[in-house]
Amino acid sequence: MPEVIESPPLDSVGHGARLLEYLQVRKRELSPLLILPHDYPDPDALAAAYALYYLAKQKFDIESRIAYRGIIGRTENRAMVNLLKIPINRLHKTDLKRYKQVALVDTQPNFRNNPWPGNRRATIVIDQHTPNNGPLADLTVVDTGCGATCVILAQALLQAGLDLPMKLATALAYGILSDTQDLYRAGRPDVVRTYLDVLHHSDMKLLARIQNPPRTKSFFVTLGRCIREAEKYRQLVVAHLGEVKNPDLVAQMADFLLTYDQVNWSFCTGRYKGRLHVSLRTNRQDVQAGEILRDIFEKRNQAGGHQTIAGGSLPIGPAEPEPVWEQWEHTLQLRLVKRLRMSAKAGFWKPFKR
Repeated sequence: MPEVIESPPLDSVGHGARLLEYLQVRKRELSPLLILPHDYPDPDALAAAYALYYLAKQKFDIESRIAYRGIIGRTENRAMVNLLKIPINRLHKTDLKRYKQVALVDTQPNFRNNPWPGNRRATIVIDQHTPNNGPLADLTVVDTGCGATCVILAQALLQAGLDLPMKLATALAYGILSDTQDLYRAGRPDVVRTYLDVLHHSDMKLLARIQNPPRTKSFFVTLGRCIREAEKYRQLVVAHLGEVKNPDLVAQMADFLLTYDQVNWSFCTGRYKGRLHVSLRTNRQDVQAGEILRDIFEKRNQAGGHQTIAGGSLPIGPAEPEPVWEQWEHTLQLRLVKRLRMSAKAGFWKPFKR
């Protein structure tokens, strides 16, 4: 019977120590290990997976492979993978059968944002998101206050006494900055200390290149459509983007719209391969965006998030006609207005139309 190490309510230092303890005890059984981030991995997921890959090999001689489903679409994320040479691979259809030991990072077994079969027990789960239920895993490390999953892995690396390679440190620094909104959501001192510790080993020029990469024409086309189609109602701004080149653009446009000084909520949708992808953002600190977004979905496990950031998707079908897509976009928009308890006396209007 595999050893199960429960994670008590610790800070990232304690969680990192728990992970090291488990890897030390199980190291002979864990190789080879499949490391599985969530679909369409973001900087936090990429950095966390990269850190576990390095830690497993260099400290415990555990061979591993990082694999993901979907695409890495956002320009910054592709720049991160390419410039830092993160050893990540597309998930092969046989990977989940071939690997008996699997670690899920920045996601959990019963979340809909990964290909994990719901009836199978994972080996390791490392995440920052609130569980829907207790994750089915031998080791569960869930720290909902760490701001970024890669904070846990960074702490494990720092405690392991390994040399921290410059490219890995840069990945961790960017992962933390990205998920904490430049430390704005870093609610605990250990998160800031961890960031400063890895920043000391980072390449600042590479970090700047990742944060400000050359952008494709499709980004500017989507940005233009976002501004043209944006509608405002009270403190909410909404944009339905239609077809997008990649789902990351939906989140990116929601981030962009939230910078409008007349709102404290932004909501964007985009169509990609038969699914309607949704992103919700807020600058309010007294709410949980993930819970709000779940409340407007018919199936709550199709959405999730934490604090000010949330996302999800639902299947519509690539062959469905335009009215069906529009109806779902409109339905989610109205449900959100109702969930935010905004009076429906006035209608939406386009704030950027001249």
